[in-house]
Amino acid sequence: MSPAHNKSEPVSAALDALDQGAELDRTVLRDAVRALLTELSRRAPGRSVEVRIPPFGAIQCVPGPRHTRGTPPNVVETDPVTWLLVATGRVGWAEAVRDGRLRASGIRTDLTDYLPLTPE
Repeated sequence: MSPAHNKSEPVSAALDALDQGAELDRTVLRDAVRALLTELSRRAPGRSVEVRIPPFGAIQCVPGPRHTRGTPPNVVETDPVTWLLVATGRVGWAEAVRDGRLRASGIRTDLTDYLPLTPE
């Protein structure tokens, strides 16, 4: 997978489609989500937080105690479009949580120190 930055083809294509009000191609959205998750795991290595973007991917990241069984205590979950917007800085973390578009449970789940995943 390519690194997640503004020159990443899937991320750029997905953002362009959103800007134009076009329907997002499922494959492009999937690849953009996965590229951004890959970049997050690179920036925040660890296994204390599980980030879920169904149906396209899930990763464990952020330094701290590793979770191995049952439901993880630190979970972030959102839909693919919200992840694209939050991960690229188009929607703020707090706004997405407040609006209910992003669910974050656990003490380690605030990912604002790692966002946005794309350069300005």
